[in-house]
Amino acid sequence: MKTFASVAEMVGGTPLVELTGLALPVGVRLFAKLESQNPTGSIKDRVVLRILQRAKASGALAPGQRVVEASTGNTGVSLAMFGRLLGHPVDVCVPESVYPEIEQLLAVYGARVRRVPRQAGIKTAIEVAQVVAEQEGAYLLNQFGSEENVRAHYEGTGAEILADLGRVDVFVAGIGTGGTITGVGRRLKEANPQCHVLGVEPRLGVHVQGLKSLEDGFIPPVLDESVLDGKIIVGNRHAFSHARRAMLTAGLFGGISSGAALHAALRAASRIERGNIVMISADAGWKYLGTDLWEADDEDPAIEAHEDPLDDVLWW
Repeated sequence: MKTFASVAEMVGGTPLVELTGLALPVGVRLFAKLESQNPTGSIKDRVVLRILQRAKASGALAPGQRVVEASTGNTGVSLAMFGRLLGHPVDVCVPESVYPEIEQLLAVYGARVRRVPRQAGIKTAIEVAQVVAEQEGAYLLNQFGSEENVRAHYEGTGAEILADLGRVDVFVAGIGTGGTITGVGRRLKEANPQCHVLGVEPRLGVHVQGLKSLEDGFIPPVLDESVLDGKIIVGNRHAFSHARRAMLTAGLFGGISSGAALHAALRAASRIERGNIVMISADAGWKYLGTDLWEADDEDPAIEAHEDPLDDVLWW
């Protein structure tokens, strides 16, 4: 068994698992990249660790300097852990709508939480983080604007998928900062120019943890929309029902964004005759145990609910 000098060496190298039992068309295979296997349980470990390591190496981040970032969950948790590991106090600016488990984890790792009003959302949290950096001398992680976010997925996540599977015909990932879908999408399209990259985002005004709507007027600087071949707008109903569906049929205990990605992946599967689909399962469901996500009965008809034209808009 391989040994590691620290948990930092455990980032990446996550498994790619085929999801069976989902009644896919003959010739179509669906795989999930299980990012919950990273140290803090999410894909954000890749981005946070890379940004911190590059900043320390360049001298942009001084020894013991405070680090600040805006986050709705996973990035903040990852930063709190790796900041502490590398000797940096951490401030996380969060909207009041974040799940209580997230704030509990931040507190466990010793991060200082700065709340912004629920209605203000992530855009205002970003502005608050920028002010803290400017006025208090903190280092701004800047996940929404750092090209290291994209490189982490181009050199890491995307390369791993190709090493494990070889050919990818459709790639499905949620749109949060835009780093995952941009970095992985570029890498997969270089290997197979016919690969379709499908983004997943919530409907405007709907809160789906880990995802953001581009219709709210804030386009993350690292997002390259030219990489996208299509996108699906997902509401809470489908995100929750498909997170349950993944658990009940494939044993995948993914989070809410994983449910949204599965919903989109199944829509994509219905539109191709054959090929490999890869979806990102960005984190695990245990961070959302405080919601009613897992309380539905196993025979709950919502798992097989009819498509709602107001819930999804697909373009390709």
